[in-house]
Order: sequence, then structure tokens, then C-alpha cells
Amino acid sequence: MGRHHDDFATLVEEARRAPVDGWDFSWLEGRATEERPPWGYARLLGRRLATVHSALDLDTGGGEVLDEAPVLPPLMAVTESWPPNAALAAARLGPRGVVVTVPGDDGWLPFPDGVFDLVSARHPVRTDWPQIARVLRPGGAFLAQEVGPRSVAELGEYFLGPWPQPDPREPEAARAAAEAAGLRVVDLRTATLRTVFHDIGAVVWFLRKVVWIVPGFTVERHLPALRRLHQQIREQGPFTAHTTRFLIEARKPGP
Repeated sequence: MGRHHDDFATLVEEARRAPVDGWDFSWLEGRATEERPPWGYARLLGRRLATVHSALDLDTGGGEVLDEAPVLPPLMAVTESWPPNAALAAARLGPRGVVVTVPGDDGWLPFPDGVFDLVSARHPVRTDWPQIARVLRPGGAFLAQEVGPRSVAELGEYFLGPWPQPDPREPEAARAAAEAAGLRVVDLRTATLRTVFHDIGAVVWFLRKVVWIVPGFTVERHLPALRRLHQQIREQGPFTAHTTRFLIEARKPGP
């Protein structure tokens, strides 16, 4: 159960002070729940990493998902552009021999052509298909779990009004972009999952962390809407939204 009967100011202030670095959502335990996609991305990635010699994980956050892999390949690199997350990733993954790098402002990956057997990403900020194709060796694969269209749209619409159309995060758009970069899509799966917020603190913390849901979100700017939502949760129960995810695997032609 959440803490939706606690005082509004207490819940909001607690959520505003809580750290949001990295890609760890454990602060939401007991406050919000999110269904997981059926394919089990972290386990799937872990199995793949155990079979390759070289791999690159894009937008690794604090390295939380990658660190779940029991075995890492001899050459393992990650990218992370946000300095607080890069520091967390270096502290977590450095002892395992992982190289933490920062991509260029134009998305350029600081690696030679054709060096990686596997490139992976969980919820990348942007998928640069030409760069991925460039750094993959012939026969190598890209494996990613991506955020799909209209993800958590109900929460965004509560604060901002109707969701803009069209949403660029369509799975078929990803397939087309991969193929345009010379890759062959060998797997594409989608899932729609429930996300439930039990108190207003969970909403505040989530919007501070997942900044693209309500761009420019601050407690002060959105205080009236937060008060209304707090009252709605108290009177009607948890706020439910739906996340969308898709799993995509694309291979570079070659041996």
C-alpha cells in the first residue's frame, strides 16, 4: 500500500529532496508499481553478454542493468552523457573492467568501425542507427528495450493536455530506421503495461527522474495540478497509467 493519506506538503517535500541520479527506481517501492515486459530484458542481455568477446551498452545510466549480468565480455564499454550518472557507472562498473565513455554532442560514438559483437541499450535517449551500424562488426547484433509510443501518456496529459501526435517512438519507425542504416531486424516485440501511482510523492519523484513525461516539470510550476491529483488519489484511489515498451534486435550483415 502507498502513503496516499499522508499530508500533501510532507509527501511532496520528501519526493523533492530524494536523489534521482542513476536509473534505480527502488525509491518507489510501496509507492508505485510498474508491470515488467514479458521478455525479461536484463536476463536476456546477461545471456547474450556471456557469449560475445566485445560489447557496448548505450545510455547505461548508473550501470544498474548492465551490472546484473553475471559475466561480462573481455572488452566491455558503456556510454553515458549525464555526468552524475557517468560517475555512478564508473564507480559501479569500473571494478569489473568496464570502460565508461561520453558520446559526442552529435551522437558520435568514440570507437573505431566494426569493433563490437554486441551493442545494447535499455531505454536509450535516442537511437542513432547509423552510428550503431558503424561500430558493429559484420554479423554483430544490436539488442534494445525501448520506450514505445504514448508511454505514461495519461500522466503527461494530466499536466499538459492532449498528447502530441504523431509520437515518433513507434516500433515500425525503429524497424525502418534500422533497415535504412543497413541492418536487418530479426526480432520486434511490443508490450503495454500498467503503471500505478499510490501517492503524490511517487508522482513528483517520477516526473523529476523521467524528465520527458512533463518537460520542464517543477513542483512550483505545477503545484495546482499536483494538489488536484493528490485529492483525486485520496478520494478515488491510485492513479493508473500505461507504459509501452518494445524489444528490437537488428543484425549487421556478415559472417
